[in-house]
Amino acid sequence: MMALVPSNNNNNNSCNANREKIRNEYRTMKTFVIRKEQDNQSDTNNLTQMLVRTDHHKKRDNALNMFNTNTSSTLSFNQLNTNDSHQQAQDETTFEQVYQFEQHRDGIPMTSTCQRQTEGMPIISIAASFNNRNRQIIHDNFDIQLPLIETNQSRPITKNSIPKRTTEPLGILPLKRQHNPIVKVSILCFKGAYILSFFQNSTISLTSEDAKQSLLYFSECDTSSKTAQITFEPSTPKTNDSSMRIRTYNNESTSSIHRRELLNKSSQSISHNPTIDSPKLPSNRIKKGNLSRPLPTPELMSDNKNVYHLVIQDGVTKDQTEIFLQYRQFYCFIWGSIVKIFRLLEKLMYNYFVPIALINGEKVAELAQFIEIERKPTLEELLSTIINRDEVEKLIKQPGRRFLGKSGKERAAIIIQSCWRGFHIRRVCKYLKKRRWAAHVIASAWLKHSKLSKIRQQLKLTHHRQLEFFQKQQNELRQNWAQLSSHRRTIVHVPSLGLTESIRKTLTNLPLKENYQIGRLCELEDPNIDVIYVSPMPVNDELLQYYNRLISLRALVEQGSEQPIPSTSNNVNERFVIVVPEALHRFSGHNMCLATLLKYSPKALKQIKTLIKDRSAYLVTGVSHIDDLYISEYLDIPMYGCEPEVSYLYSTKSGSKRIFKSSNVPMPFGEYDIYNQKRLLESLAHLILEHLDVQRWIFKIDDHFDGQGIAYCDIAIHLPCYKDILKEAEKFADKWSNSSVQKNSYKKILSELSDVLDKHTIYVNKTQFNSWQTYLKVFLSEGGIIEAYPPSNSITSITLCLSIEPNGHYSLICSGDQLHAESQFSCWGLSFPQSSVDANELNNYCSLIVQQCKQRNIYGYVDIDFVAFIDKKTNQQKVWVIDLCIGYSEHISLYRVMQYTTTGQFNPLTHSFMIKIKEIKQRLRNWQNGAPEYTIIQKNRYAIWSSKLYHKNLSNIHYSIFFQMCRSHGVGFDIREKQGSIFTLFECDHHDHIGMITISDTLQNTLSNFACYLNTIYQEITPADMQEQSNFMLAVNDIENILGVTQENASNISSNDTTS
Repeated sequence: MMALVPSNNNNNNSCNANREKIRNEYRTMKTFVIRKEQDNQSDTNNLTQMLVRTDHHKKRDNALNMFNTNTSSTLSFNQLNTNDSHQQAQDETTFEQVYQFEQHRDGIPMTSTCQRQTEGMPIISIAASFNNRNRQIIHDNFDIQLPLIETNQSRPITKNSIPKRTTEPLGILPLKRQHNPIVKVSILCFKGAYILSFFQNSTISLTSEDAKQSLLYFSECDTSSKTAQITFEPSTPKTNDSSMRIRTYNNESTSSIHRRELLNKSSQSISHNPTIDSPKLPSNRIKKGNLSRPLPTPELMSDNKNVYHLVIQDGVTKDQTEIFLQYRQFYCFIWGSIVKIFRLLEKLMYNYFVPIALINGEKVAELAQFIEIERKPTLEELLSTIINRDEVEKLIKQPGRRFLGKSGKERAAIIIQSCWRGFHIRRVCKYLKKRRWAAHVIASAWLKHSKLSKIRQQLKLTHHRQLEFFQKQQNELRQNWAQLSSHRRTIVHVPSLGLTESIRKTLTNLPLKENYQIGRLCELEDPNIDVIYVSPMPVNDELLQYYNRLISLRALVEQGSEQPIPSTSNNVNERFVIVVPEALHRFSGHNMCLATLLKYSPKALKQIKTLIKDRSAYLVTGVSHIDDLYISEYLDIPMYGCEPEVSYLYSTKSGSKRIFKSSNVPMPFGEYDIYNQKRLLESLAHLILEHLDVQRWIFKIDDHFDGQGIAYCDIAIHLPCYKDILKEAEKFADKWSNSSVQKNSYKKILSELSDVLDKHTIYVNKTQFNSWQTYLKVFLSEGGIIEAYPPSNSITSITLCLSIEPNGHYSLICSGDQLHAESQFSCWGLSFPQSSVDANELNNYCSLIVQQCKQRNIYGYVDIDFVAFIDKKTNQQKVWVIDLCIGYSEHISLYRVMQYTTTGQFNPLTHSFMIKIKEIKQRLRNWQNGAPEYTIIQKNRYAIWSSKLYHKNLSNIHYSIFFQMCRSHGVGFDIREKQGSIFTLFECDHHDHIGMITISDTLQNTLSNFACYLNTIYQEITPADMQEQSNFMLAVNDIENILGVTQENASNISSNDTTS
């Protein structure tokens, strides 16, 4: 209970007057109580005793003056808020006075009451002396009666000074300690020190009178004794004390003047109260020699545990009720936090116009302890403290409830304004955000465009510089070619397939296809040539050892004959170097060509540059790519070939048709440079009407590789009106070529053609193209041609490999008939040399084509494809030129291997391959004894080669075991006869692809030996339960068909000779 204590000491002169005044007040109170309650005899006796005990006031005052002389003046209640220094502290208890007195004595700085009140802590002030003036002020303002004081014999106060405190200042007790039913305040004095500990009842409050009685007892104790024990036990609380009927939780913004007004109003209300409730004291409370009362029992505490049901009505807490005052006294240590919770609850009830809410005080206290200062309690936590939560929560959740109160219109206006402002700001923010996004997009696009423009400009300048370097080097190479070709030189061979990105993405095993050109190593036949081969695949020791032996085979072949040929140098194995770029596996997902990988392999480029330093060299590539110009510029060597863009342009189907048309060589019927569907259908309809004897028409995409972009349709079989058109053509005979006659037929064909192509077109690459619409989309985007299929049952495809030198001369390297194992539109291998068409006719066509190539600056290696068939009308052989490929091919590579191992020469005039071997002369006479004599004779040699042999089980067999197996079955090469089989190895990891060259004296023997060797190898390496994952037998079947044709032709020739 709070006590108002003046800040100055009372004068001793006024003690008698004040004492007399107090006696009169007690007599009046006694008369009033006797008249009011006649039956309460115990209370009257208590008042009588209280009146008698006032005679001992002097002794009490002396005890209190002992403390007052050592204390300072009281801190003002509102010292931090106002400058009213005369306002005295009003809420300090006797226990607080003792506590601050000890702090003052020990030299500990004291905390002001207002400051501790602001921090939400229990308010403990330093009290002045309890004298007559204090009692008078308490009686005048709050009508507080003094407690009963027993008459005790006075004891002299010890002069020993109180030692320093041995415990920490009191703080907020734990929750479980606050609910302890037995709480005491005891001071244990021993060895000149005392310990202060608090045990407090949950419902019994401690009054200032109780503290005074304890102080009197404390003053009479002998503190010099080591075993002295002084116990403070408060008296029964005054539950109806009207002096506590003021606002219980403090507001930081309330001024000291406002507090004084509230106190004055409270005093006035007390003074007008006609009755005063006096506490009922038990009879056993008064004991002789000691003032004490019985401790509350646990049963009493359990009864009083749930009595704190507080009320908030119309947003205002009923803080003047008896239960609220008890609640505030019980939780005085955490009252600052509880006040904050009540403020939030009041605000909630006021905003939602809740008429009444019952609050559970204990839950509020628990929430106040567990809620941190920085965090406000949530709505759910606040609602958990309400007893009638269901009704309150229902009202809170009711729409529009918060606008029913006194300031509901203002809150509604605020919310409307807030919503409108939020909507307006969101709209403005959205607009600004959209503009910002648009500005970001525009800026990003512009930056990207500008950077790409700069990069394109830089690439354009770089490409222009590289082209200038290429043209300069080409001019120098053209002028110095005669000298360079006859002197020591180094060939840097990069077997790159510089196809477009769209084509490379559709190809599998691109490095393997590039490595088909590994036969370039066998070009060491010329002793003036050194070869640097850039491998598109890793090379191990086994693969390198095989090619070392293959190159060393040349010396053994030369020893077997005494022919006058230039012998290679002894260090032939040191004249070739294989370089593997370090970037082979860095771009595995992009399927880049070898030229690009070499460009991004600086170590390999430096190695090549070191090898060709101070030596004459030139660069040879497969299919030319734009990165070849970079390599040529970096190595500072010319390139044996044409510009990459020129190579790409005339390697397409439409580009080659332009060259053939300019050369006036025979071509298949057709159209080229087709880029829209209308022209495709119209051109095909005209071609069908003009060439009714052609039953199959072929469609070829301009940019494709190895026949993968070819499709065909049998028009004569699937076109419904085809038979009617044939009848009309027979009917009009010579007039059929007139366009007016063909008009109706043209319309019929055009109306049916689209449906026929959609249903009956067959595609070579079925994995990429599975419908006409898919094929047509690529065909029209890349461009393509329409071409007639030869109207014959017997068709032979021929390939001629040429070399157009920089000075304009050209040479025919090799020629051969194509073998088609997997597809009739894809070359699987060659039968060398070709024997289907007259050599002079082919040479004339090649000469005309070369002239047109030189006019278009096409130099280097060129492959020309022909097709030969028997015309049914004239029964004569016809030859069509169908394709042109610019670049070093696999056929030239395999031919170099054959030429190197057999030491033979190809005759471009007769298309024959001749070798020289030794034969022992026959001895005619006996006197010709001695060493045997040999004669050098020339013989024809035929060969069949292919670099596309595939068998899955080859990867499970080691190369050495494979060669032993071949030797055991007679598959090998005869050095003396210069015939047999030679293999080319491409890879070292999987090695399921190999190349094979079979050489024999006749074409039929070569075909039969090749088929026999393939069949033998197939039987040896194929398990019985293995599925068909090989093209060996496809090649064998195709070769057997060719053998049947050749035997039939041979029999026809012999029969013709006999008849003649």
